[in-house]
Amino acid sequence: MLEHEVVQPQPSAAVEAGRLWYRRPAERWFEALPIGNGRLGGMVYSGDTRERIALAESTAWSGAPSDTDVSPTALENLPAIRELLLNGRYAEAQALADQHLPGRPVSFGTNVKLPELLLDFAIDGSTTGYQRSLDLGDAIVRTRFERAGIVFEREVFASHADDVIVVRLTSSAPASFQVSFSEPSAVTDGDVLQLTFQARESLHSNGEVGTLVDLRARATTDGTVVAADNHLVIDSATATTLLVAVGTDWLGADPTERPSRSVQNDADYATLRQAHLDDYTPLISRVGLDVGRSSDAVRGLPTDERRAAAGADDPELLALYFQYGRYLTIAGSRTDSPLPLALQGLWNDGRASGGPWTNDYHLDINTQQNYWAAEITGLGECQYPLFQLIDGLRASGQKTARELYGVPGWVSHTVSNAWSYTAPGWGLGWGVHVTSGIWISLQLWEHFEYHRDLAFLADRAYPVLRDAAEFFLAYLTEDPATGLLLSGPSDSPENWYRTPDGGQASLSMGATCDTVLIEALFRICDEAATLLDTDLDFRARLDAARKKLPPFEIGKHGQLQEWLHDFDEAVPSHRHTSHLIALYPERQITPREHPELARACEVTIDRRQAADGWEQTEWVEANLMAYYARLLKGDLALDHLRALITDASEANLLSYSVAGIAGVTENIYATDGNTGATGALAELLVQSTSSEIELLPALPTSWPSGKVYGLRARGGFVVDIEWHSGRLVTARVTSLGSASTARIRYGDEVLHLLVDGTVEVRAAG
Repeated sequence: MLEHEVVQPQPSAAVEAGRLWYRRPAERWFEALPIGNGRLGGMVYSGDTRERIALAESTAWSGAPSDTDVSPTALENLPAIRELLLNGRYAEAQALADQHLPGRPVSFGTNVKLPELLLDFAIDGSTTGYQRSLDLGDAIVRTRFERAGIVFEREVFASHADDVIVVRLTSSAPASFQVSFSEPSAVTDGDVLQLTFQARESLHSNGEVGTLVDLRARATTDGTVVAADNHLVIDSATATTLLVAVGTDWLGADPTERPSRSVQNDADYATLRQAHLDDYTPLISRVGLDVGRSSDAVRGLPTDERRAAAGADDPELLALYFQYGRYLTIAGSRTDSPLPLALQGLWNDGRASGGPWTNDYHLDINTQQNYWAAEITGLGECQYPLFQLIDGLRASGQKTARELYGVPGWVSHTVSNAWSYTAPGWGLGWGVHVTSGIWISLQLWEHFEYHRDLAFLADRAYPVLRDAAEFFLAYLTEDPATGLLLSGPSDSPENWYRTPDGGQASLSMGATCDTVLIEALFRICDEAATLLDTDLDFRARLDAARKKLPPFEIGKHGQLQEWLHDFDEAVPSHRHTSHLIALYPERQITPREHPELARACEVTIDRRQAADGWEQTEWVEANLMAYYARLLKGDLALDHLRALITDASEANLLSYSVAGIAGVTENIYATDGNTGATGALAELLVQSTSSEIELLPALPTSWPSGKVYGLRARGGFVVDIEWHSGRLVTARVTSLGSASTARIRYGDEVLHLLVDGTVEVRAAG
């Protein structure tokens, strides 16, 4: 039985965010350590004779905006494609669509890899006592070693407060080194090194267009600075500070303004460091997680060895991975960032931008996963760059809606870029995900649910959602055989099905994922309009359309049907399970309210994983964690977290898409595994709806005792929990705003409370 009392708020006992550390320098990008200030990032190698920092900047894009992306023959052929699909003539529909539906981008572009900052040291002797680390508590990469009797120390961080990467080098005796960029065309001016270039490439654009990039580094030292042709020489120094800044002309900005201003900051190192800490630490410290102590045998290992041994019970490594996802969210996406986290987050190893993919915004789950950790782990403001992208999609998508579908409102498809591309992708099977705009816009609604800010709802969220709903009200097609309203032609990303004649097709009418998202959109718009007391007639239209959407169906294998008809998958091992968004992020299927449908979701997951060639990769592991959390099966979720760390994360714990999947031949870093896993792990401990907060809904049995503080719940609540022997001990629920009612659930027990301040909930006995 649950008991409660009103208590005074009090600080939670601090839980360290954790530290990644290593006994040798990084040799590969996947061993380097990431830093970022939301716009400017770096991968720090921490070499002893050569320091490398691989730079990245979110607006350094090839390509350019275009107004000719939509196929000019799409609209006139759309009715015929729909008619063929409704009549079961799938091959003909696919062939006709292939001619007319795909987008026609001229210079879509990609975020490009930037040059490296190089520091070269002429130091005789061998290196001893080497160690490098990234402390998630302060976001500083530290390096320490001894060489030729001299102790060398470095601190590197990306300052959001001062808009620069700061590199601090000290030594116990005077030393000399050279500062350069990996591109030799840099020039020097006194103590400043400058490199200007255009972000051009010819794989994802025409090789002629891209942003202009200005890259600068300035040195201040107690030694001397000598400017050479394309590098700086620091001579006889025991303390040197480098400031590194980047600017671009994205959206018409002056590329020189930001870097010229930022590197001329004359604050001393202590001041720069303190400003960074004051800016960063309040964000990372909002949430702490303790799921148990690891054995001494693994606790003493460096992170790369610890990851390799992760088959052993190592709960502290799991907690570190959780906080790492929060760290990457903060480092890659701040309130004032110009663009949100792309496929590779803020960082860029050149593998996505130089391969068959583009380092862009994948809107058929990956960009959404980049922000799964945001609201529930107290980083809601980190979503604001994503909201800016959505605003751009709305504006661009209005043109796409008119030209491609001949209807009002706005629409986007599978991929987007720095200029808000909304036309279909350039291939069937993945490019025609017509409900991607709904899916990404659910992040706006989620932000509102966690904060209940009516001004945000009225000014930011509702206009976007309402315009999307206008599109789908006009776009849906009534099935003459059933009277149901169907979306299409569209993909169920990125899967194909077997047609009755034995062929394969991707396009369909009424795919389940479309129906889930359209139902969510119409329901949310109705709720938002009710809260804002507006659009009565519009709400009536939404209600009438919702009643005509297709219901969920269970197929012949006991699976949740992915398509309107009970088709078999053409690739049974496919990684995408888009129809299961009914489980997460939506709650249209829950094990308590819909046990048969929930079981059908499990059958879908089981069948995919059992199929030969199951496409297990980083975002899929995070996705399955979220599914199992919602299915209240914490042990299974934890299995996938361990697999993510051991099989789809590297030495620096960055997650990657596995070689051999989706057309790539090498492992490619993708942020979504890290951030998605953090959000999914939080759901093991707290789940919430607009009316209920559930405590420890899917607690794994291997976490018998632990505590978490600072998790957020919908309605504007902060939740701290402590448990022992697998049972709740106490939970503190704090309202961040005015007094709010909350239903607190623990298992089958429910308390209805008015939370004004902090309420402590305990399990009696």
